[in-house]
Amino acid sequence: MSDTLSGPRSGRVKAVLGSSKKQLAELLATKRVLLCVGCGGVGKTTSSAALALAAARSGRRVLCLTIDPARRLANSLGLEEMRQEETRVSNEIFERAGVEMKGSLTVMMLDTKRTFDDIVRKHASTAQNRDAILNNKIYQYVSTSLAGTQEYMAMEKLQALRDAGSYDLIVLDTPPTANALDFLDAPERMIEAIDSPAMRWFVQAFSGNTHRSGGRFALDLLGKGSQLVFKAVAKITGAAFLDQLAGFIAAINDLFGGFTERAKRVSESLRGPDVAFVLVTSPEPMAIAEINFFADRLRALAMPRDIYVVNRVHMPPGELPNAASLQALLEGVGLPHDDDFVHRVARAHEEAQLLATRDAKHLEKLALETDHGGTPVVRVPALDRDVHDVRALARVAEALVG
Repeated sequence: MSDTLSGPRSGRVKAVLGSSKKQLAELLATKRVLLCVGCGGVGKTTSSAALALAAARSGRRVLCLTIDPARRLANSLGLEEMRQEETRVSNEIFERAGVEMKGSLTVMMLDTKRTFDDIVRKHASTAQNRDAILNNKIYQYVSTSLAGTQEYMAMEKLQALRDAGSYDLIVLDTPPTANALDFLDAPERMIEAIDSPAMRWFVQAFSGNTHRSGGRFALDLLGKGSQLVFKAVAKITGAAFLDQLAGFIAAINDLFGGFTERAKRVSESLRGPDVAFVLVTSPEPMAIAEINFFADRLRALAMPRDIYVVNRVHMPPGELPNAASLQALLEGVGLPHDDDFVHRVARAHEEAQLLATRDAKHLEKLALETDHGGTPVVRVPALDRDVHDVRALARVAEALVG
């Protein structure tokens, strides 16, 4: 596999790429958390699983936490489905595939609502407040559908697993996003949503209301200004909605301090020295533009851009023999060697060369980014089929770290 790019910049880029696999292997050996980031459709989930497999093969206890994995990823690890509980992949599966396993590999799919529920159970001051939140219809919507909830809960689950200390390395397949801010700013945005002026106004308006009215919302207990607002809202939503909203606000207020402190801790953990960012992309211009934007955000926040992984790269096919030599070669291996077949082989070689040239041209935009910070790049060749078993996943791991 070639580690060079075409064009006048290739000499400098080659120096960056030369030890990239070794550097990625070092990250797997020394870090506690690997965050795989990038847009959807670039092979990020497969890369996460392959990196987790590579680390486990070297002897580490590894957890791969995924968000919404394709079924074939579970199948590639010998599982019928990816579960929302920690599931260790049996060493027998690796033995049958001829893949040596020195450590252990555990996989898990994020359950956003369960993670939110666990936070409520941990920080609620009383069992009554806990149950009031968990059974509230507005909470049940917020815990699964509020913008940014999935991104933040991925960070919460990561922090909980990290604190537990059961694994040497956690590889997080972050949620695919059209905007890098959705992931990087998730803890801060959750804090802002909980502690916003509007939320504080609701808390003040509802404070003591449901307690003094037997658990229901009573307009006559509010000030005149608040009464006018909520009468207008009640005409649109109905009184039942206000009852649910009042109960949710009154109960969630009990969590403000612990939840805000937790969100700040999660945000700080992203900047820890034992955390590495793997920026995953493909050679497509849109994917490269987005990963470069993500890298700019990391730089602005003084966060590391540890390594790039470029999937589905078409590699140069090499020199094609002349027609006579090709005919002799085809005849020697028992393949058709008439002029028409030789012509089709030549056309296929030409198309492969064009794809490789196109990808190299697109990757020059990524080379601009790597030159700025000396960030290494690992390129994974385009595969002729999807990853569907342990052997295929191990080949991807070998393409990543050697």
